[in-house]
Amino acid sequence: MRVGAFVLAAQFPGQGHGEALHRAVRTAEVAEEAGLDDVWLAEHHFVPYGVCPSAITLAGLLLGRTRRIGVGTAVSVLPSAHPVALGEQAALLHLVSGGRFTLGVGRGGPWVDLEVFGSGLGAYESGFPESLELLTRWLREPRVAADGERYAFREVAVVPRADELPELAEPPVIVACTSPKTARLAAERGLPMLLGMHCGDDEKAEMVALWRRHALAAGRSPEEVAAAGHVSAGVVQIADEPGAAAETLRKSMPGWLRQGLAAHVTVHGERRPMRDPVAYTELLCDLHPVGPPRLCADRLAASAERTGVRRFALLAEGSGDLAATEENVRRLGAEVLPLLG
Repeated sequence: MRVGAFVLAAQFPGQGHGEALHRAVRTAEVAEEAGLDDVWLAEHHFVPYGVCPSAITLAGLLLGRTRRIGVGTAVSVLPSAHPVALGEQAALLHLVSGGRFTLGVGRGGPWVDLEVFGSGLGAYESGFPESLELLTRWLREPRVAADGERYAFREVAVVPRADELPELAEPPVIVACTSPKTARLAAERGLPMLLGMHCGDDEKAEMVALWRRHALAAGRSPEEVAAAGHVSAGVVQIADEPGAAAETLRKSMPGWLRQGLAAHVTVHGERRPMRDPVAYTELLCDLHPVGPPRLCADRLAASAERTGVRRFALLAEGSGDLAATEENVRRLGAEVLPLLG
């Protein structure tokens, strides 16, 4: 089992952007000190839900600040980026970090980002498969040309080559999957899934089973399918007294969710209905390792058993407080991980 920290760089009410980013960096540094396996970095634009606009840039900083821990994007929003530029950056980080980088990509949403970056709604609605195909070819082949609806260019050399060093394969790519359609797309390419924190174990198990069926149908070997490193996102909050951890999140998360989720604007200028912040906080507390260390370990083990997913990306900054977040991460490493064996 691999347990990592999921870092949103969330801006809680009354906080500035610098404060949120400082807490994000410290969360990653403490995660390495605490013995966690990975740190996963989210990317958002124009909203206080998360103030990191470039997960791959923050990944570069953290790879330089750390020596052991894996660093991944969860996710880089592919419709807002050129897949070749993203592939070049991923190959660079993969090589200079000695293989510690994982590139997570996703479709994002129909947000105003598509207007600002000039990619258009089509990049979200229909362009994701083409972008993903070009990205994965860039990371696997020595020379690449494109002749698609969105990207067309003459053959060029791939520099730097992600697999140039004999001890390194290509950098791992993982795909955020929130629908069966995206799960099928990832399965056909043999790419593992990142499953969201809003999903329960039953829904995640169904997505894993769907991915398995389509991966096998696409000609992937049973061994490759069995070894797929899917990642399950969640929340972690540790406290000794039953109910104390959930109470911490009840006090802090609804305010952040209310201002963060409500700030999303679609490319058409509309604000879409968002989850009720209080009900969503309660759902997250019920689904994920929130409580005393033994309960947290039991929930992680039970989730792995029910879903078959043995990699976790856990949001530890739900208190909104730097010192409390650092303590939460340290307790996850010192008191929960040993119980998992």
